[in-house]
This record gives sequence, C-alpha cells and structure tokens, in this order.
Amino acid sequence: MACATCIQMSRYPARSWRAFDPQRGAAAASTPPVVPAGSQGLRVLGLDPGSRITGFGLIEWRAAQWSHVAHGCIVVPPAASLAVRLRLIFERLSELVALHRPSEVAIERVFVNRNVDSALKLGQARGAALCAVPHGLGVFEYAPRAIKLALVGSGAAEKRQVAHMVRTLLALEGRLAADAADALAVALCHAHSRQLARLAAASGAAPIGSGLTR
Repeated sequence: MACATCIQMSRYPARSWRAFDPQRGAAAASTPPVVPAGSQGLRVLGLDPGSRITGFGLIEWRAAQWSHVAHGCIVVPPAASLAVRLRLIFERLSELVALHRPSEVAIERVFVNRNVDSALKLGQARGAALCAVPHGLGVFEYAPRAIKLALVGSGAAEKRQVAHMVRTLLALEGRLAADAADALAVALCHAHSRQLARLAAASGAAPIGSGLTR
C-alpha cells in the first residue's frame, strides 16, 4: 500500500549525513561489509516495523552512489488480532523480499519507552519482520539515535528533519509518509556505515561496530 504524508520545513545541510560518526551515541549493532569499488546492483532494504504500519524503503548502489528504488508502507487492519497482524506483516514482507531481492536488510532497533505494552507489541512486529528475511541474508540493526545522527547530525532530530534529509539525499519529490521515510533513513544509515567501512579498510583502520549475525 502506498504511503502519503509530508511535512514542509526549511532546508538542512546534506553534509551532516556525510559527517556522521557512528561511534557517537548508539551505533550500528553489526559491522557493515565494505562497498566494493565499482559494484552495481547492491540493494539495501530498510525496515521500520510497527504492529499496525511497517514502513519499508529500498536503495541501490548505482554509478558510485546510492539511489532510490522503492518505498511504501504495509498497513494491517487495526481491528484484527495481534496474531493476525503479525502473520500479515510476515506474509507481505516475504512477498516484498521475493519481489525486490535485497542484498542486505537494515532495521531499526526497538526503542523501549514507559509504555511496556506498546514496546512488547513493537518487539513482536519486529520479530515478524525479521522472520520474513531469508536465511543467509545479512541483517543490520541501528538505534534510532544513530539513524538521526547519520542523516541530520543530531540524535535529537525531529521526524520531519529526517524525512527532509531523506528526500534531499535521494532526490525524491512529493509527499513521503513518516513510516516510509524512517525506513529509507535506516537504509541510508546502513549505506553510510558501509562507506565508512570502505574508508576504514582502505586506511587500514579497525572495523566499526559489533556483530549482529544471522
């Protein structure tokens, strides 16, 4: 199901994405592989799981840069039981993976707030989403603060700022729903971590991050 919502705002400098340091605050939970020089068709699926709306965004390495492939939302009936919603998330994400065949998956880490019930439902939705990822496909986890730092340069950035940077970096026009924007932001965060890994490898520095393997 396509998503449509957008908040207008002033422009933010794109260079803040390139200046991101994942060692500040919450960093990626897995060491991203290096982007091979000249590699084409490397596709990253970003996921922003939710028990009612799951955002997704796909980007691809083309002509020495990351380009937009697709984005949208998986919306499940709010009146359905949690078990039914989880099954629908799994089924629709399985179809999405089969259609777009991503090389890697990047997902937002669960943020636990005071509402324990909401956190548990979010964790279950995240589990359903991860179960849709085929065995052997790399999964990389990023904290919300790390994603905001990567795109905006501030871990306390607002969603509208993140959405603006997503549109700027991927040259997107028109409306972009919050969940789809968040999913694309996760994918871009992973893409930038890949670029840093490439620079680190070229300079002989130690790899960044700790492993979340699948």
